[in-house]
Amino acid sequence: MKNTKFYTELKKSKKPLAELLASDSDFLDVPQTWHVVVVDIQNSTQAVVDGNHHQVNLTATGSIISVLNTVRKFKQNIEIPYFFGGDGATFLIPSSLLDKVITVLDNYSVHIKIKTKLILRVGYVPVKDLLSKQCHLKIAKHQLTQRLTIPIILGNGLHKAEEIIKSNFKELSNSEFNRNLLNLEGMECRWEEVNPEQNKAKVVCLLLDAVKEEAQQDVYREVLTKMDDIFGSFTDRQPIKSERLKLDASLYKIWEEMKVSLADKNWFYFFKNWIKTNIGRAYFSLSKSGKQYLKQIGQLSHSFMLDGMINTIFTAEQDKIDLFIDYLDQLESEHKIKYGIHVTHASVMSCYVLDMKTSHSHFVDGTEGGYTSAAKMLKVKKKASPQ
Repeated sequence: MKNTKFYTELKKSKKPLAELLASDSDFLDVPQTWHVVVVDIQNSTQAVVDGNHHQVNLTATGSIISVLNTVRKFKQNIEIPYFFGGDGATFLIPSSLLDKVITVLDNYSVHIKIKTKLILRVGYVPVKDLLSKQCHLKIAKHQLTQRLTIPIILGNGLHKAEEIIKSNFKELSNSEFNRNLLNLEGMECRWEEVNPEQNKAKVVCLLLDAVKEEAQQDVYREVLTKMDDIFGSFTDRQPIKSERLKLDASLYKIWEEMKVSLADKNWFYFFKNWIKTNIGRAYFSLSKSGKQYLKQIGQLSHSFMLDGMINTIFTAEQDKIDLFIDYLDQLESEHKIKYGIHVTHASVMSCYVLDMKTSHSHFVDGTEGGYTSAAKMLKVKKKASPQ
């Protein structure tokens, strides 16, 4: 059990992120008995081009919800580090939970193929195997906002695992969906696109990878410090602000949610949630508890991750974006980084809401492909000049 609760019992750091990256003592080796589990949508770029970006986001969110609900039912307060990637998710899982998690995700992949025709690649790699390939995997627990604590990863272990899983993936054959194995309680996605506060501001989706694994701490600390200088603090550039949130009561939005959830073709669910969403507009604008929930959403929105690479979404005006891109191009010319960037007009959000007062999480992406579009740019660069 002690090994299972490795991350749960990991001391939380309240240092500013750039300061945390300068401190080796806050990072511990991920136990060799743990596993990296990856869920990835095959051909997600084409799915986005075909206009299915919302469906892709929901599918990725559903994979996280299915795992967290599986872990939650053991009632042992076990925390699982995870990362939302727009078109997939990555988890660090102790051995005691691995079989259960993989069974649930394989079953979820069958469900998704039936409902959306998307193919989910699911797989895992033992941490000890990654270490044998000279990939490192160190983790810290960081309090990003007043309410949100996230894992911070140094080393290329997670991305090596993703590469291995993608290259060795074989689709499940003749698998039947087991409804009793899948728990998507808390899945919601009924917000309109979230526009920046300033009329001229844009939403930036950035993926940034240090070329040398051993230089990650220095490079990422430098980049984050530069972002603070150009764009202001993390709170200043946070794309999800409570005053910008508006519920989308369109029938289409609920219908898309139903495809991924277990409520497909349930007309009672459809109309109940359409009515609930319309009532919610008044609740969030008039009630004290509704306003409090909106305030918490910004605090509990996943708009920054460090999983060996920087993955972040933020708002900025074009002149500052141009200045930042010049800086990134300089770092790239010095062979310190490779990056992919996607600049768009708004952010989108999918949600995991168990309790509006105490237990909810919100996964942020950009419109017009978001992380998937930034990843496309990064892949082209890596293919043209592999390091």
